Amino acid sequence: MDRRNYLLILLIVLAFVCTACSGSRHLTTGRYTYCNASWYGKPFHGRKTASGERYNMYAKTAAHKKLPFGTKLEVTYLKTGKNVRVRVNDRGPYIHGRKLDLSYAAAKRIGLVHDGVGKIRMRIIH
Repeated sequence: MDRRNYLLILLIVLAFVCTACSGSRHLTTGRYTYCNASWYGKPFHGRKTASGERYNMYAKTAAHKKLPFGTKLEVTYLKTGKNVRVRVNDRGPYIHGRKLDLSYAAAKRIGLVHDGVGKIRMRIIH
């Protein structure tokens, strides 16, 4: 392979890496995101999540469409001011206008179970 081809391939790879990294700005820790969240429970208990784990409605976990599995979040329900720390282990929610699905235990901790859906503040902590 001559030097020109090598440089061309290197530039293409570098452009790909830069493009891929620029789309991950939402992973910045410490910034707050405000959105609607819901919760899911019994019908899904024991089923496999998108990460391959079994869903445990009594664990403090969450589903998000894009955040990497294992991302830890601090979620505050604005109505009650209560917060909970959760770990992303599933994909969803798949209902327009919602960004996060909490496990039953997480929703119960912040007082979201009765309301079903509510406005939250979310912060990536790890």
